[in-house]
Amino acid sequence: QVQLVESGGGLVQAGGSLSLSCAASGRTFSGYTMGWFRQAPGKEREFVAAISWNGGRTYYADSVKGRFTISRDNAKNTVYLQMNSLKPEDTAVYYCAAAPAYYTGTYDYEYAYWGQGTPVTVSS
Repeated sequence: QVQLVESGGGLVQAGGSLSLSCAASGRTFSGYTMGWFRQAPGKEREFVAAISWNGGRTYYADSVKGRFTISRDNAKNTVYLQMNSLKPEDTAVYYCAAAPAYYTGTYDYEYAYWGQGTPVTVSS
């Protein structure tokens, strides 16, 4: 089992920045691909970003490419999502998830463990 706890969400004006964190506990953190997903009100959950077990590969949704950066610190069992140039359409609940390391992590079905989510609201 892996337990995931997100933090860092909140209210920010358009053009601003937020940094999300996801602390993991349980099984060996470095054995997992880590990802961020989001779900806006009335919409389906969508992929945001993923990072390989050693941080060597990262993947982003087109909608966030160039604005968001995913990173991880295996010594701290934590994955991060730095969000810059935020737009109102980035408003959503953001979820951290863990997938076996052999997955790239761009699809939600690859993920075995999910956090409870942290809300992000971007005002215009």
